[in-house]
Amino acid sequence: MGILTEKAIGALPATEFDRWWHSPGEWVEPANQRRGGESGVLLLQSRDNARPPLYCKRQNGHIHRSLRHPLGRPTILRELQAYRALARLGIRTPNIVYCAARRQAGDWQALLVTEALQGFISLEQWYAQQMPTALTREMLRQLALTLARMHLGGWQHGCCYAKHIFVKVRGADDVDIALLDLEKGRRRWRVASASRHDLGQLRRHRGDMPDGDVQYLQQAYQHALNNPWGVLQP
Repeated sequence: MGILTEKAIGALPATEFDRWWHSPGEWVEPANQRRGGESGVLLLQSRDNARPPLYCKRQNGHIHRSLRHPLGRPTILRELQAYRALARLGIRTPNIVYCAARRQAGDWQALLVTEALQGFISLEQWYAQQMPTALTREMLRQLALTLARMHLGGWQHGCCYAKHIFVKVRGADDVDIALLDLEKGRRRWRVASASRHDLGQLRRHRGDMPDGDVQYLQQAYQHALNNPWGVLQP
């Protein structure tokens, strides 16, 4: 897995970075202007049909600044840090195939290549279908456990929208949850702050989730804070 930390950025041969940078694909999130640069996501053309499809987040000059990085660093590197942290907490995230950043003509370029979450659908798609009530309740319980585990682990998603929460049905009452798009993920030492931010975002960006399910999720979340390792499977 070709993942680089910030200290190792300069060690990568440019040809490997260029190979991913110029990989052909179809824009699923067209490059848009924000944070002083561009960021978009490509579904790459398949090179091996035996492997899951690959998504490539490609950024040019797309940075965030902090006290630790006053001159800015690519948001992809922050996303990499968040993915690694959530994996240590047993939370499902996309498998990372490649991640790196480099300076080019004075600007940052950064790449994050991940495997598609096969068999998963977004929370938006979930509520666009007619799903059994019992299965939806189980999904909400698992989502509550996932969010509680993340918050108790000291992390905030930062962009907790229905389109960034993915669900996979494994059986009649067996559901997996995965989180993605963590470029705004950050450390939060106060659980209440992370909860308020992420659950508030989800209420505002929940798609077709009905009010009753939002209330059920909130109740399940409060219960999960007392038992975050209950039935959630890594």
